[in-house]
Amino acid sequence: MSALRADFLLVHASPLVTCEPRDGDPLGAIADGAVAAHEGRIVAVGTTAEVTAALSAKPEVFVDAGGHVVTPGLVDAHTHLLFAGSREHEFVQRLQGATYQEIAAAGGGILSTVARVRAADRAQLTAAALPRLRRMLLHGTTTAEAKSGYGLTTADELKMLEAIAALDALQPVDLVATFLGAHEVPPEFRSDPNGFVDLVVEEMTPAVARARLAEFCDVFCEQGVFTPEQSQRILEAGARAGLRLKIHADEFARTGGAALAAEVHAVSADHLIQSNAADFAALQSAGVTAVLCPGTPFTLRLPKFADARGMLAADLPVALGTDLNPGTSMNESLPLVMSLACILMQMTPGEALLGATRHAARAVGRADDIGALAVGKHADLVAFDAPSVDYLPYHYGANLVRLVVKSGRVVVADGRLTAAGEGGAG
Repeated sequence: MSALRADFLLVHASPLVTCEPRDGDPLGAIADGAVAAHEGRIVAVGTTAEVTAALSAKPEVFVDAGGHVVTPGLVDAHTHLLFAGSREHEFVQRLQGATYQEIAAAGGGILSTVARVRAADRAQLTAAALPRLRRMLLHGTTTAEAKSGYGLTTADELKMLEAIAALDALQPVDLVATFLGAHEVPPEFRSDPNGFVDLVVEEMTPAVARARLAEFCDVFCEQGVFTPEQSQRILEAGARAGLRLKIHADEFARTGGAALAAEVHAVSADHLIQSNAADFAALQSAGVTAVLCPGTPFTLRLPKFADARGMLAADLPVALGTDLNPGTSMNESLPLVMSLACILMQMTPGEALLGATRHAARAVGRADDIGALAVGKHADLVAFDAPSVDYLPYHYGANLVRLVVKSGRVVVADGRLTAAGEGGAG
């Protein structure tokens, strides 16, 4: 390394887990590792001795991470973080034996949140989501996908996407906006679901594209919601409008959602609880990333979880998401999701970490900038009070995050938000 200019330096990570393959190690761990950055981008990665020797001067921000595992900033590949109200009564109903479908048929579920979101203004939605984002940041998330989908009218979907844009500017977690106008069939279209699909295709999607408020178009392809044929119409409309594609697929039944994801070359197919080996092969061949959300079947007490081992055996990249939402996964902690991925889906700790970093970045279209510690990428880092990567999912339910860095700025220090983490100048 030649003399480099840097304004941020972290040293003595033990280890620095780059999530870039290195010397046969898929995690790219570096003992006594260091990262230097300038103006938010990484300029050097290596051992502490190598990186410090390469710098022309001591940087303004200096962090000694001795005794801490340091990883890339975590990436939450699937959230519904923008909503109004809560649905803890449904949690109790499920404990008493009610199913997701029974609760929805009785007027609960997604449509109960839709009513609350329609009644809220953009400022109220933004204010409600800010504490959730701060909890996500405290648990190491530095980038998160955020979906609309609780408006189900053109005006309300735009309102949600406008709130996501406002939130992106208000605090450090980078948000990747997804238009999910086809999350459910609203009450006014219950007798005419194809009419609602027409609305999504002909009015909602073009309006979202004109406003440039979303990067992705998503659809809930599921038994009792949108058929594969309806979902294909919606996704093709999104593609025509310049949006990249995602799909909620095969969560409760194998209805063909995974096959459709492969056919339309979606960036990600999410949930995949009922998908099988043929689906995994098709997704891998089409370059689709699987996004698994084990917190949801855990909360729903489903008898089955996604076959992560089968996906990994098929060389299908597996990303993780909290699926943060008010009905089936009220959780902002990706480290907890990593524990669930290991315990319930037999992923290794290293695979779970890659699912919350490198592969999650791919699932949200940000692989060039985040998800690994490499020269040129954003200086997004998390330091955990842990002796090894294996310790992270092992010590479940505790927040081990001590330090979070976003684009070279310390946003969490000693487990607490800094002024920059709160959204201030810092």
